[in-house]
Amino acid sequence: MIGCGKMGGALLGHWMDGEEQFTIVDPALETAPSGARLVRERADLADERFDIIIVAIKPQMIDDILPDYAAMLAAGGYVLSIAAGCSIDRLSRLAGGVPVIRVMPNLPAAVGKGVSGVCAGPGADGPPLAHAVAMMGRTGTCVTVETEDQIDKVTAVAGSGPGYVFELARAYVEAAEGMGFSPDDARAIVLGTLEGAIAMALEPDAPALEELRNSVTSKGGTTAAGLAALNGDGALSQRLRETLEAAYNRAVELR
Repeated sequence: MIGCGKMGGALLGHWMDGEEQFTIVDPALETAPSGARLVRERADLADERFDIIIVAIKPQMIDDILPDYAAMLAAGGYVLSIAAGCSIDRLSRLAGGVPVIRVMPNLPAAVGKGVSGVCAGPGADGPPLAHAVAMMGRTGTCVTVETEDQIDKVTAVAGSGPGYVFELARAYVEAAEGMGFSPDDARAIVLGTLEGAIAMALEPDAPALEELRNSVTSKGGTTAAGLAALNGDGALSQRLRETLEAAYNRAVELR
């Protein structure tokens, strides 16, 4: 595993529940997760070979660093990348033409509630893809997509998604504080409401979101008044469409 920052560490914490053994190369990491081996630089690995090379460094570092690891991949192995915006073609070329699987995870993987998109490049379907999907399944929900364009869309919706949710929650808490609740009470009320609503929506037999919304909306009642202010003119829906489009366009620019 090349690099082990916040996202890499979040994933690794759950990957280690499997049978794999992990070696991390990261000069900035002080200690490795229990059970993992940590080295400071590529030279510390000499001529060792690995079944998977996990690219978990910043995209702008890949061109300089990945080629040094190309000869370390064992026969039948593959490269798994969690680097946003770095294409399969680019990664494969830098690693000597080997099979590559791109993964777009999101930060709730840290608590086992992540959402990840997985896309296999040429030669990476079959056992490599099955293994990558199994690994990502340990971190939460995993969706296999056919194209890198879809990975960029997963980036816009799920990869960046926690940021949107945290911002909505922040604004919701701020509004509750504006009604006179203390910061602690406002946070508890808002986050508890969000948690409960999401739990209901995730029930196996839950109805459509529109039906759930309608089930708590009485004609002429308080919820109806609030919803009219929130999205009666469709502005919230339009803003969310613009949010996803902006993130998607940026992901395309970073390829």
